[in-house]
Amino acid sequence: MRKISRIEIANLILDRLVYEKSRLKGGYFETKPDIGHFYIDNLLPEELAVACFESFPQMEEMRCLKSIREYKYISAQMNRHNPLLEEVLYAFQDKRIIDLIGEICDIESLYADESLYAGGLSLMAKNNFLNPHLDNSHDSERERWRVLNLLYYVTPNWKKENGGHLELWPNGPKKEPILIESSFNRLVIMATHQTSWHSVNKVEVDEYRRCISNYYFSDNPLKETDKFHVTKYRGRPDETLKNLVLDCDSGLRMFVRQVFKKGIRKNPHVYKKHN
Repeated sequence: MRKISRIEIANLILDRLVYEKSRLKGGYFETKPDIGHFYIDNLLPEELAVACFESFPQMEEMRCLKSIREYKYISAQMNRHNPLLEEVLYAFQDKRIIDLIGEICDIESLYADESLYAGGLSLMAKNNFLNPHLDNSHDSERERWRVLNLLYYVTPNWKKENGGHLELWPNGPKKEPILIESSFNRLVIMATHQTSWHSVNKVEVDEYRRCISNYYFSDNPLKETDKFHVTKYRGRPDETLKNLVLDCDSGLRMFVRQVFKKGIRKNPHVYKKHN
């Protein structure tokens, strides 16, 4: 396909959001008391979405995160990958899109994150997973609250039985989750706050699920009761021992952050543009 600019991509996203605005706003406010969310299918022209899929880096070119918390591949160093992916990722940071999503979700002072702190690209292969967790409450400098997670899925023909789907746990990780399929060309937007537990179930097939992600931040938390916290992980309902280990792990990391406000070391998952 022809080379397409960030502005052109942003225009396409904006058109879809404007067209679906009423439905998206209704969906978000219906779910807001628990974990506010909505999704929109066929976000971009199919040819462009397929191009994103075909441009994705191989897992050998990405950083592997493997522990009892998670198993996946990530990258935020966008200048190492196909330029199309950077254009698409930053199209979601167009001010018009940020303002419209802020209007849909009734969030003021909404900001994108140019550094891609914890955002960027993610790939999940067979047996990869992400345990139930709460996202870190703030940006890397602890100046703004993390309030929205934007997930754009670009793997064609990704089926329910493949696994690798987003799960929301509005009643906590001991109850049943809401499953949102990682369908091709689907954008999911979900709230992140003190009780927005979410996860990704295990990939069951020998294929790769690909996702382009952004976080939006705000001067204020989504809930008045929100407090600073590090990323907290939990076990699934049948993982009692893992839950105890992860609870201790979260407590230890939280203690460190109380002593060292910005942590002992910088999170390496940012876009270092000087590289």
